[in-house]
Amino acid sequence: MNAAERNYAIVTASYWGFTLTDGALRMLVLLHFYQLGYSSVTLAFLFLLYEAAGIAANLLGGWLATRYGITRMLTVGLVTQITGFTLLSLLNPAWTAAMSVAWVVLAQGICGVAKDLTKTASKSAIKVTQAQAKEQGAGQLFRWVAWFTGSKNAMKGIGFFLGGLLLQTLGFQASLWAMAALLALVLLGVVTSLPQLMGKSKASGSAKELFAKNAGINALAAARVVLFGARDVWFVVSLPVFLYSAGWNFTMVGSFLAAWTIGYGLVQALAPSLVRRSSDGLSSEVPAARWWSALLAVIPVALALAVALEAPALEWVVVGGLCLFGFAFAVNSSVHSYLILAYAGSEKAAEDVGFYYAANALGRFVGTLLSGLLYQWGGLLYALIGSAVMLGLCWLATLALPTTKAHTTPSPT
Repeated sequence: MNAAERNYAIVTASYWGFTLTDGALRMLVLLHFYQLGYSSVTLAFLFLLYEAAGIAANLLGGWLATRYGITRMLTVGLVTQITGFTLLSLLNPAWTAAMSVAWVVLAQGICGVAKDLTKTASKSAIKVTQAQAKEQGAGQLFRWVAWFTGSKNAMKGIGFFLGGLLLQTLGFQASLWAMAALLALVLLGVVTSLPQLMGKSKASGSAKELFAKNAGINALAAARVVLFGARDVWFVVSLPVFLYSAGWNFTMVGSFLAAWTIGYGLVQALAPSLVRRSSDGLSSEVPAARWWSALLAVIPVALALAVALEAPALEWVVVGGLCLFGFAFAVNSSVHSYLILAYAGSEKAAEDVGFYYAANALGRFVGTLLSGLLYQWGGLLYALIGSAVMLGLCWLATLALPTTKAHTTPSPT
């Protein structure tokens, strides 16, 4: 194993540990506050700052990773997550409901910052290590990105199971302490194993330079906003509430979401075998992004018709549709995650990735907010219509993606 492969393996393993605890945290908070009698809309509110914090964290994290190095930002992200877990563990049952919600929102915001600092640094590390291992072929970047992204999401699904198990066996506070201890071990591995200045370069000197990305990155960021908004607009609140109303209990819903996330991650890892690769890295991959976006947009339209017509066994129609949605969405997401690194210059890869994932965080925030609002206004039907509209916009954004590297920032040789 050469140095580039070793660093890729260390970064991937570190992010696995982080994602495992991040998935467990979401389930811990959902289960704990659901048991306390909080409504689904209130539960969604608990995660709004978590999503909103990621917008600034990605932009700032990309710039900081370029200026101070990827390893240092991985370290900061892990320390921040441990801090968020510690604050959550201090939650006092004697506090009022308003105080409890405010405290959890604050702690979740800190964890949201941690997540996106860590994600930006980790994804940037893939670009840096791939640039050091070009002899492995043109398709290597896609394979590394797909495996990293897919395995990360599968780990998040396992984290959902872990969160429920920890809450049942250890309780809320002790579970948070256990996860903080796990992350402390991951932190030790990062500090002692990765080059301290990996990915360090000259950062942008102005806001104009930071935001003035090339045409490919700008179009891809726009597509990312509506792609993830289209998922979360019915996945975060609308789907769980709909399944509750159809007679599913919380364990059934949580288990299904965990299984869906694991399957979604596995499809992401397999995406390179589903998308024809080109020697230039764009001429086949960009048309694939357009085709899969168009296919994905059809699914919520069909589901909306099923809901409007009150199809028999509607909850199972929705579950089946969600599985199809997850498959097409996973391929879309994997192709997008590859393209951002294909368009990014390796010298400032962290800034480019941070800009792109700030768009990703904005999409999750908008989707989470609309998921509660649209379900309240018109049930699952409105949420599905909202998803279809956003996916139509996603497809339009992919039409602006350049298919050659003439419009991208060249990587240093």
